[in-house]
Amino acid sequence: NETLNQKKNILVWMESPSNPLCKVTDIQSVCNLVQEITLKQDQDHNITITTAVDSTWSPPYLTQPLRLGADVVVHSGTKYLAGHSDALIGTVTTSPYTTQGQRLGPSIRSIQISLGATASPMDCYLTLRGLRTLHIRLERQCHNAMILSKYLSNHPLPLVKAVHYPGLTNHPQHNIATHQMKNGLYGGMFSFEVDNQVTAMAVAGALMTIKRATSLGSSETLIEHRASIEPEDGRVSPEGLLRVSVGLENVEDLKADLEIALKIASEVVSSQSMSSS
Repeated sequence: NETLNQKKNILVWMESPSNPLCKVTDIQSVCNLVQEITLKQDQDHNITITTAVDSTWSPPYLTQPLRLGADVVVHSGTKYLAGHSDALIGTVTTSPYTTQGQRLGPSIRSIQISLGATASPMDCYLTLRGLRTLHIRLERQCHNAMILSKYLSNHPLPLVKAVHYPGLTNHPQHNIATHQMKNGLYGGMFSFEVDNQVTAMAVAGALMTIKRATSLGSSETLIEHRASIEPEDGRVSPEGLLRVSVGLENVEDLKADLEIALKIASEVVSSQSMSSS
């Protein structure tokens, strides 16, 4: 209520699943709540509330936020939509179903025409090319992600402390993800935690097939230590967290790579413990 009294234009921003802890927001419930608030407000408030969803981690084959009531959905098209780490593009899609979506669509188009805030022809071509195989790539990536997340969850070494993936039944929002994410798929992104940054770096550094990189959603499997790239005064990721973008490789090759890396990291941790004692 305090926010409603102070602001005339409010943006409700959602990212689902979230980066990097894979938290899932119930988009439809949030949009329904916003709709209720909008209908209840009196004329004196005259507040405009816009709901926007960053659905980069869950492309249209998995989640369609506009059908769930959102006004706007944004994607980093560089990631899953283009899908080959060779395009630089972002997309904004407005809803044809909501009042705010219908209002924002022409406004955004006008800004593009007036200011030239558009992607290059080549990046558009590469993204259109990627969209043709989006569903095929996602099915493989989601399949691999489910296998790897289960493998890490049940790993015999005590190195892995937690695995964050919406497809796991112990995920806090698993039921929401099952309802919201379509085709029985839960995305190609997951993260897992080890004790600390030293252990996380040892795991990432020992990998051979899986590469260290910041991007995601492409054909190759990538791993990233999130905390080390976040600003020191604004870190939100646990220091032992590793984020994995699962690619199209043979999943047994990826499991073997992780198995070797975890064993090497375990030996590194053990040797450090012995030397410190």
